[in-house]
Amino acid sequence: MTTRTEATFFPPIPEARRWLNGVTLAPDRPLLNLSQAAPADPPPPALRRAMAEALEVADTHLYGPVLGLPDLRAALARDWAAHYGGAVAPEQVGITAGCNQAFAAVISALTDQGDEVILPVPWYFNHKMWLDMSGVRAVPLATGPDLLPDVDDARALITDRTRAIALSSPNNPGGVEYPADLLQALFDLCREKGIKLIVDETYRDFDQRPGAPHEILRAGDWDQTLIQLYSFSKAYRLTGHRVGAIIADPDLLHQIEKFQDTVAICAPTLGQKAALYGLEHLAQWKAEQRDEILDRRQAILDHFPPLATQGWHLRGLGAYFAYLEHPFADGAAVLAPKLVREAGILMLPATMFTPEGDATGDRHFRMAFANIDRAGIKDALNRLAMLDWPLAAP
Repeated sequence: MTTRTEATFFPPIPEARRWLNGVTLAPDRPLLNLSQAAPADPPPPALRRAMAEALEVADTHLYGPVLGLPDLRAALARDWAAHYGGAVAPEQVGITAGCNQAFAAVISALTDQGDEVILPVPWYFNHKMWLDMSGVRAVPLATGPDLLPDVDDARALITDRTRAIALSSPNNPGGVEYPADLLQALFDLCREKGIKLIVDETYRDFDQRPGAPHEILRAGDWDQTLIQLYSFSKAYRLTGHRVGAIIADPDLLHQIEKFQDTVAICAPTLGQKAALYGLEHLAQWKAEQRDEILDRRQAILDHFPPLATQGWHLRGLGAYFAYLEHPFADGAAVLAPKLVREAGILMLPATMFTPEGDATGDRHFRMAFANIDRAGIKDALNRLAMLDWPLAAP
């Protein structure tokens, strides 16, 4: 017998790192790791000092409330309401051990085995993995050259087993920022059909658009349809401390308490206290980090023309990601290990973000630029432009 976990594909990033085994890189061409969308630098000094002080407080080392520290839930509710221009109460906020756990908790509360969740393609691989391990069918929703789905296409996929449409914006892996009118239309569709719209907004803080990316929270009953997910990991460099959040209907969060208490009991208290400090004290620092990421985004635009002349296309760009269509005869899954050996670039093929057999996966790579500066971006794009591999037929 094969279990659902055994039938689920392995996490792509550890798999990709195996391509480094036995590879010797030229001293003048060090590895450019463009595979993972997580900041490698530690939290800022002020936050590290606050965390050190928190370690001396007894309750930092104890279980906390299942849905999170009350002060953190209240602070995020205030932040969320101010950002989106809508009413958000603390009881509509739940804190989880990372945003992946937030998604897992929501799916566990919403679905039964054999149910369906619609995922736009390319999808975030951990969303697909959790659906597979839960016995929930991931229904692929095709997107256009702009990596955005059509609402009528989504409507056509809804069945009596559909429980939600789940997407991320700014998108992982594509980088695209869903327009406000598209999110509103998807929300309206989900409300009409009595299903949920799950929007993973892990990269909200690096959206290039000023202000709120949508106006859905201005509707009085938004929480009957919309479920938002968030991560403190990217905003405050807290990846190892596992702090995420769910913004949703309090009744749904009450059901999610069962999942939380069974799996983690509560999110790590030290990470929660760090997230609270960040919300209360690091607005300016976070704005500066956003400016840096937006400058790296611009660096890709500045240095992309030589690639364009070689037949590359920039399909998506935003947050930590660029989604690149390559011009070569071989597929991205074959070329990705070759990129490590011949160009010193570790980058994920889009086959890791698409259904098996989907031809678009082999035509694209995801470039994650969270840990590469402007000079490194120029170097990476120059290396790609110099590749002389056989081209695909016109």
